[in-house]
Amino acid sequence: MDRLLSMELFVAVVDKGSFTAAAEAYRLSQPMVGKHIAALEKRLGGRLLVRTTRRQQLTELGQHYYQRCRAILAELAAAEDAAELLRQQPRGVLRLNASVTFGSLRLAPLLAEFMARYPEIGVELELSDQLVDLVADGYDAVFRIGQLADSGLVARRLRPYRMMAAAAPAYLAARGVPRTPAELAGHDCLGFSRWQRDDGWDALARRHGVEIGASRFQCNQGQALRQLALAGAGLALQAEALLADDVAAGRLVSLLDGYLPPPKPMHLIYPADRQPLPKLRVFVDFIVERLGAL
Repeated sequence: MDRLLSMELFVAVVDKGSFTAAAEAYRLSQPMVGKHIAALEKRLGGRLLVRTTRRQQLTELGQHYYQRCRAILAELAAAEDAAELLRQQPRGVLRLNASVTFGSLRLAPLLAEFMARYPEIGVELELSDQLVDLVADGYDAVFRIGQLADSGLVARRLRPYRMMAAAAPAYLAARGVPRTPAELAGHDCLGFSRWQRDDGWDALARRHGVEIGASRFQCNQGQALRQLALAGAGLALQAEALLADDVAAGRLVSLLDGYLPPPKPMHLIYPADRQPLPKLRVFVDFIVERLGAL
């Protein structure tokens, strides 16, 4: 039998004073209520109620079990009420994952606006350039750059992730401006150690049939490469989000615009659910509004 229903019926019998009243409240027959109480007593190994022709009385075991059942059922009701509130209003905590550069430069400022709009939603943002498992790692949504595998998740297309090459004016004045990939061999191309095979300086050169050799400087963090480029140490090939403000301000000069890698697709991914919680629904709508594909 359903143990939870049996507990509810036991509490109803005690509160209402009879099997008959409990049966009427739950639209069950009186013998069925009796079977539920008997199942509990068999499970517990003792009597819960002593019945006479005029009244029923809790045993010592019944008294202790009654108090615990009431507490458990109250906790269950509170949990259901909380779940219903989550279903009705955008509230709770969103766990998100994004790449370091995109997350810190583009997403974080938007999250400030999002939380101001929805004050009952909190955000836990984890930044990593490693691929994460949305479901196994417990994220509500992740931002993913590149081609997607068929995963059964919902994917909303966002604006493509574009790359930019740039160098400081002082470096270009001293070393010259590379106008084609063939001219990169004579320059210090700052290397990013997390590039995939189809990314980076070597991949750019290969697409145009030239070789440029290994980078003198390698780093796994885009911000460090930006700082070296600003200091005049070489050419940086990084996300447009990382370099665009410096180019606009004249601190860096954009290069090789006609030869850069094609933009990568970018998506917001989240689990398929016919009735997503409001906190996720409003977040998806907000991100698509701000960063949706044009």
